[in-house]
Order: sequence, then structure tokens, then C-alpha cells
Amino acid sequence: MRVTIVIPAFNERDNIPLIVERLEKLLPGENWEIVFVDDDSKDGSREVLMRLSREKRHVRFIRRIGRRGLASACLEGMASSDADVFAVMDCDLQHDETILPAMLRAFEEDPKLELAVGSRYTGQGGGTGDWSKARVFVSRFATRIGSIVRKTPLTDPMSGFFAIRRELFEETVRSMTGKGFKILLDIVLSAGRPLRVREFPYEFRTRQHGESKLDIVVAFEYLYLLADKMFGRFVPVRFVLYVLAGLSGLLLHLAVLGMLHKLAGTPFVTAQIAATLTAMVSNFLVNNSITFRQQRLKGGLLVPGLLAYMVICGIGAVVNVQAAEYLFESQIPWWFAGAAGALVGAVWNYAVSTQIVWTWLPGVLRKR
Repeated sequence: MRVTIVIPAFNERDNIPLIVERLEKLLPGENWEIVFVDDDSKDGSREVLMRLSREKRHVRFIRRIGRRGLASACLEGMASSDADVFAVMDCDLQHDETILPAMLRAFEEDPKLELAVGSRYTGQGGGTGDWSKARVFVSRFATRIGSIVRKTPLTDPMSGFFAIRRELFEETVRSMTGKGFKILLDIVLSAGRPLRVREFPYEFRTRQHGESKLDIVVAFEYLYLLADKMFGRFVPVRFVLYVLAGLSGLLLHLAVLGMLHKLAGTPFVTAQIAATLTAMVSNFLVNNSITFRQQRLKGGLLVPGLLAYMVICGIGAVVNVQAAEYLFESQIPWWFAGAAGALVGAVWNYAVSTQIVWTWLPGVLRKR
């Protein structure tokens, strides 16, 4: 049985040699390899990976430019291999690699086994490393929420430490979102059927080197994944988030308009312009932080992105009014015409800004 251990890495220079050394001691023979997927680290990780891949036959790496994300890194690592079984673990040494041999043996002992999962919440497993109480709460809450839609019982669906048989990977890979951090849950939900799983308890360690890449938005991405699997076939979840961002902007618009016009005595047109610009900036920032988190603009890309977004939304407003006017003049009830115009404008804004602000524009500016 050939095994590929996929390890996503970003700024993990100090941990990379340690995890290679530990795995070499645990996994004798030649029928295995480690594939590091490095998201263009800036801390010298690439040089370390280059040296190790030249020195050790078990090590190779994929360097990704302009792409980032744990789930997509894992998918690319698995897709690059001809192995029978893929194991996934973090590069921060918080996963207990000593249980990996037992996880891999399980596939030989049970030909029908599809997933082997390292779990903190079964048997003697435990530990939260250096997690805050809030993060521990979010993790356990998300685990309970996920049980509502999962067809496969798991004590730790948030685990990033697991092994999967190639056949299951091939069955699910085209249905996975490939976004965020929770690739195990993505696999389980994409299968759409009960899977044959065995769980292995382990103690979650405290990170020794480097910094955690996780933040509170990871919990949001988890909920996004659940929503996508439940409702994504009917309407894109990202579009729903875009509309919700627009509604938050509408509330802010009305608040600014009221304060300027009613409280400060600003002329209505001036107050309306100020409120509109404020709402546009708010919508852009919310969408950039949440809706398009995986493609979010940073640094020098923010201002050009904002200007492009405002131009697109300005055109969307014209599309909105013209569509509503056409329907109203066609004897359509005013409320339906207005709602339809708003929907057409929202679809325009979403479709065009997705392709230009968060896709085309960053690529053009980064080439300069």
C-alpha cells in the first residue's frame, strides 16, 4: 500500500525539518512520501523544502503562487499523488504523529475502511493546545451543529488529522468546496452517504514554533460550508452573503442619512450622497472580509478595489432603476417592479464585482 502524507505549510520554517525527522522514525521502508504544499511562504520555508527534497527521497513539495488555503492545499497535494491512501496533518506539530502508523495499518486490516480520523473527543483523546476558551467553545459548538447535516457519525469532524482511501477521494473531490480549513467535514458532506470510519484518540499539543493561522472567521467558514452543502444547489451561499452585506449597508445608509439630515441639518441631497458613499465603502469592506475572504484584497489593492467596486455599484444602480421602470410601465405592480429592479441590480453587482474586483483586478495589479 503506497501512502502520501500531505502537509499544508505556510511560514513553518522551523517545524518542517522536525516533522520530517519524526515521520522518518515512525514509517520505515520506501512505500511512503511526504508532500508539503507551501503557499509561497516568506519566512525561508521554501529554501528548507528545497534542501530537504534534494536530500531525502521521501520528501517533495508543491509551491503555490497567488493561492492560499488549507483545504485547497490538501486537495492539490492529494491530486498530485498516485498513492492508495492519503494522510493529512498539520505542520505545526500539534497533531500526534505517533498514531499515524496505526491509522495507516487500519486500511490494510479493513479493506472496506474509507476514513481513519484522529480525534480529540474519543477515548483518551483530548487537549486544546494553546486555544483560548472562546475558540474551544466555537469548536465544540460547531461539532454539535455539524451533526445535524452529517450522515457519518464523527466525534471530531473539525479534525485536520485524518487518512482517506483514494477511492473516496476520487468520489468526492469534484463535489468539495475546497475552501476554508475544515477539509474533513467537506469530504464527509460531499460523500452524501454514511462512510466506514474508524477514529483514533490523540492528545492535541501546544504549538512550539510559528504562529497560528486560525481566527474567528474560521468558525464562519465552517458555517458557510454547512450552508453550502445544504442550500448551495438552490442559490449560491456567497450570493446570499453578498445580499446580506448589502442589507447591512442599507441600514448604515439610513442611519447616516438620518443623522446628517435630521440631526445635523445637512441638505437632503448632500446627506444622501454622503450616506451612499458610506454604505458603498461599508459594503466593500464587509464583502472583502467575509464574502470574498479567500480572495480578499490587502495593502495596495484595497483602494483600486474600492474604486472599481463603487463604479460597478453605480452602474448597478442605473440597471436597477431602468429594470424597475420598464416593469412598472408594463403595468407590473409597483412593489414587484421595485423588488425586481433591486434583485437585478444585486445580481449585476455580485456577478461583475466577483469577476472584476476580486478576480481580474488583483491579477492585473500584481503583474505590475
